[in-house]
Amino acid sequence: MTHPTPRPFDAVLCDVDNVVRRFDSSGVHALERAAGLAEGTTHKVAFAREAILPALLGRITGQEWAAAIAAELTGPVDESTAWDLGRTLLESPFHADDAVVTLLRRARVHVPLVLVTNATLDLEADLAALHLTDLADDVVSSARVGLAKPDPRIYQLAAERAGVRAERCLFVDDMLENVEAAGALGMTTAHFREAADLERALRPLLG
Repeated sequence: MTHPTPRPFDAVLCDVDNVVRRFDSSGVHALERAAGLAEGTTHKVAFAREAILPALLGRITGQEWAAAIAAELTGPVDESTAWDLGRTLLESPFHADDAVVTLLRRARVHVPLVLVTNATLDLEADLAALHLTDLADDVVSSARVGLAKPDPRIYQLAAERAGVRAERCLFVDDMLENVEAAGALGMTTAHFREAADLERALRPLLG
């Protein structure tokens, strides 16, 4: 009598930004070049921990975050350009990574899938725009739960939402510090750079 091979993990916890969805920053970069700013300046200001954390914890709206970006950029550029940069970053177009979505849908046939992401209050609308509201069994958004990765409590909450112990989860993220925090809780981890990384991580489950 043969025995079924035990599953390598009992749930998948997956990041959203730069994993499930990708942003097009070309509009921001074009404005930076026109203003004589080094490419990437706006992102550096916007995603500095002190600037982004209030938005990720749901304490300010996306528009308020854009205003904070503009305030920080005013000086290096004029106020009007600073506002244009903040708004353009906030409104950067995005698309789903179809290969990642396909892999996650396949995984969800076998185990629960929970999206666990540092996101603004706009996440739900963004997922709807991508037609991905049905992608996962649950969504743990930092802006809704008031916790942001790499705080271990958001990982524990995601595992609870999946209905499994932390050490029985696969955690996928593009940020190494977030991956390391999940590993410290005993989770199986995958540092995402491209869809092939996710495919390798899911291979023991999908075969």
